Amino acid sequence: MNDPQLTRVVPVEHLTPTTHRRERLVGPDVVRAVALIGVVVMNYHGYLNGSGAVAGPDASFLDRLFDPWTGVLSTRFAATFMLVAGVGISLLTERSRTSGDREAIRDDRWRLVRRGLLLYGGGFLLDWVWPGTILFFYGATFVVAALLFTLRTRWLVVVGATSALAAAAINAWVIDRTLDGRPVDWLTSPGTLTTESPRGLLLDTFVNGTHPLLPWMAFCCAGMVLGRVLPTGRRLATVGIAGAAVTLITYLVNHVVTNGRAGDVAWIEAWSTRPFDRGLLYTLGTLGSSLAAYALVSWLAERYRDHAAVRTLGAAGEMTLTLYLGHVAVYLLLVDVLDVVGRNGLTTALLFALAYWTLALAFAAWWRRFIGMGPAERLYRRLGG
Repeated sequence: MNDPQLTRVVPVEHLTPTTHRRERLVGPDVVRAVALIGVVVMNYHGYLNGSGAVAGPDASFLDRLFDPWTGVLSTRFAATFMLVAGVGISLLTERSRTSGDREAIRDDRWRLVRRGLLLYGGGFLLDWVWPGTILFFYGATFVVAALLFTLRTRWLVVVGATSALAAAAINAWVIDRTLDGRPVDWLTSPGTLTTESPRGLLLDTFVNGTHPLLPWMAFCCAGMVLGRVLPTGRRLATVGIAGAAVTLITYLVNHVVTNGRAGDVAWIEAWSTRPFDRGLLYTLGTLGSSLAAYALVSWLAERYRDHAAVRTLGAAGEMTLTLYLGHVAVYLLLVDVLDVVGRNGLTTALLFALAYWTLALAFAAWWRRFIGMGPAERLYRRLGG
C-alpha cells in the first residue's frame, strides 16, 4: 500500500556540485492519506452494515451518498489511491527510464515485481478475514506495471484505454448472454477469492474481483502518465478542471441516454455509472473525479505544506500500508472479537471511522517524527526491495 518513493532529486548547494538529496513530494502523500481515509469510511460502512448499507428508494441523501456498492462515492477513494500508485511508480522508475540504462531498468522491473508479488500474496491471505481487500489487486497492478513503465506515454494511454474498453465489452457480453438465457456464472460468480481454482483466481484478478485490472489498470496508467509530468500551478488546475468536467459529462450522458428506458436493463447497464457494472462511463467518470481530487488536494498540500494538518496527513500518507492493515485489525478486534461496536447503520460506521482516524493520524505523526518509516513499510521494503 505504501507507494514507491514519491520523491524528486534536488541539488544540495552546500555540498559538492555532484551531490544530491531526495526531497519527498508532499502532494501525493497527502492525496494518498485522504484517499485512504475515504477507503476506511466506505469499508467500515460496508462491512458493518452489509446489505443494510444498500440505499433503498426512500433512503436519505447521506445513505445514498455512502452506499458502498452504488453510491456516488463508491470505489472513488480506492481509484484515487490507485492513481497515486501510478504516480509513485513513475517517480520510482524515473532515473532508469530516462537514462535508458538496461541494468537499472532491470533492477526497477524486478523491484516492482517483488513488491507486487508480496502485496498479491499478502492480499490473498488477508482476503480470508477481509474479503475483497484492495491489497490483492494493488499487488497485481504493480506486477503488470513492471512490464509497462518503460513504454512511451502514448502507449500507456493506449493500455489504460484498452483496459477500460475491455471491461465495458465484457460487461456488454455478459448482459447479452444473460438476456439470451445463457448464464455465465463461471465468469460472474466464480466463488470467493481464497477458495477458487487457478482459473478462478485469474478471473478475480482481471475481471470479476472487487478491483479487477480490467478496468482498474486505467487508473494506474493515468497515474503513471501524471507522475511523468507532475503538473503544478496552472497545469494542475487544468488537470483538476478537466477531470471534473469529464465526470460531469459522464453523468449527463448517463441521464440523457437512459431517461425513459427504466425497463431496458441491457441499455441501462451498458450506459451505467455504477461501479460494479464496469461500463465505460463508470471508468471515465471515476478517473475524472480521481484526477480532480488529486489536483485539488495536491494544490492545497503544496500551498500549505508547513501547516500542521498537512504535515500530519503527509506522515499518514507515508505509512498507508500500516494504517490500512491497522484498520482491518481494529475492526476485527472491536467488532468480531470484543463486540464493542455494533452494526447500527451509517452513523455508527462514520463515528467508528472518525475514531480510528483520530488515533491513526496521531500515531502516524508520532511514529514518523520519532521512529521514521512505518513498521509495515519497513518490512515491505526489506522483503520487496
